[in-house]
Amino acid sequence: MDRKKFLTSTALLAFSVTVLGKVTPEKETFKGDCETTNDILGPFYRPNAPTTQDLTHKGLEGQRVTLKGKVFGNDCTTPLSGALVEIWHANSKGEYDNETEKFHQRARWFTNENGEYSFTTILPGKYKNGDLYRPAHIHYRVTEENSKELISQIYFKGDPHIEKDPWASQSKAEHRTLPIVLEDINGSLTVNFDIYLAKK
Repeated sequence: MDRKKFLTSTALLAFSVTVLGKVTPEKETFKGDCETTNDILGPFYRPNAPTTQDLTHKGLEGQRVTLKGKVFGNDCTTPLSGALVEIWHANSKGEYDNETEKFHQRARWFTNENGEYSFTTILPGKYKNGDLYRPAHIHYRVTEENSKELISQIYFKGDPHIEKDPWASQSKAEHRTLPIVLEDINGSLTVNFDIYLAKK
């Protein structure tokens, strides 16, 4: 199924995939004050991405950025070590690597003893969903043995395509629409995304 057909057919229903591969409706949402909200999985998730923190490679076009944060349990304060954080996104031209063995712009990493994770990648490009461009976004899948799986996406503040996007414009995406921060004197860009999981 191509990207346009998938996005069109899922405009009213988002899906999450459990660890065992079962598809469950978005209405089975988490409860709590700090939990990170779900978003659509999208058609281009690939299992078994490389275990690496660096998604860059020679010849890669695009603005480098560091994604980092912590994964917390359902009490909103306890960091979770050993949580698997998977990310994937389009390249600077809005294209996904769906076939090559390189798994470009796809990676996974386990949180450390403090619940921390980080990736070095690029800011993703945009692609059309019908007549509109989807805002730039990065997909997340987070799993941990005592927590419910999270399928989500992050967006970026100031993106003009958020307002008309059927997913990014939802109120539940507000806390996943993040600033891109100039973190140091060298112009390094950082996006911080703390993740809060619900108890299984």
